Amino acid sequence: MLFLIVQMLGAQSAAENTNIETSRQLVLQLSTLPEAKLGFTQNFIFPFLQGGSPLTEGNNINLGLTAEVTPISIVGRVSTVWTPIAFFQLSAGGRIGSGWTIELLGSDVYGIGINRPNAQGNSEFSGGGFDGLQWNLYTGGTIQFDFAALFPGDWNHVVALTYHEINYKGYTGAKAGESWYYENDAGENINGFNYYGNFLVGYQMPIFLSMAALLAEMDLYLYDTPNRSQWGDDRIRMFFSAVLNFTVHRQFDITMITQFRTMRNYLEDNWKDLYYRNRTLDTSNPLRLEFYRVAAVLTYKF
Repeated sequence: MLFLIVQMLGAQSAAENTNIETSRQLVLQLSTLPEAKLGFTQNFIFPFLQGGSPLTEGNNINLGLTAEVTPISIVGRVSTVWTPIAFFQLSAGGRIGSGWTIELLGSDVYGIGINRPNAQGNSEFSGGGFDGLQWNLYTGGTIQFDFAALFPGDWNHVVALTYHEINYKGYTGAKAGESWYYENDAGENINGFNYYGNFLVGYQMPIFLSMAALLAEMDLYLYDTPNRSQWGDDRIRMFFSAVLNFTVHRQFDITMITQFRTMRNYLEDNWKDLYYRNRTLDTSNPLRLEFYRVAAVLTYKF
């Protein structure tokens, strides 16, 4: 983290002597789950292939360098976003990090490690702090629209965007086909390709409540695991969110997110104890919608 911050400050000093724009933000994420994340991002915005029309005058490449820490993990991220035209963006980047295990309220919270079945067919955690590195690479694209671009006005910002990406996730401590945990998730990850996409529709306002939006997210494993349909591994996981953004100050925003998610229904009564590949999907009623969490994202820009 210290090395990354030194590089950020050096690059910022060099950028001050050019027409490169820079910005920084500190982000704290909290939720009703036992989780918290603190991140620092340095952005560099390079003018690139700018034109004279409203669609191309703001063309740029945005390079973001991020360091994140949670109670169970530490991560470094690099992201690039190229805007070749006002309503379209191309993204690429990656992350690398590791984690450790802590005990919270009598239960272990896994930062990183292997998820494997024991002799009884139940899930069993294997691993220790910094046993390996979790990394991913991604590329994606965004299409976005603002009604105010056609009919200018402070109260005309009806916005819509959709983002879709292909990413590869890997854990150096896992063998081929072996499942692993990261940041206390369900432990159903395998080294391989994944799809992620989202759709957002919202309304931006020039008041304290600066945006209200609805967000739908989709996540699908693209790798092929034998008999994966038995436990529903081939099904898209969905998240639905209500998003409210409050502008406390021109440098400080608070975003409140209420989330629901789809969950798979299983035939076994003890499915929570079973290793996930030993579960049997209830094909007559495969999915249910349940409350997930309320999250708060505090962003300070400077």
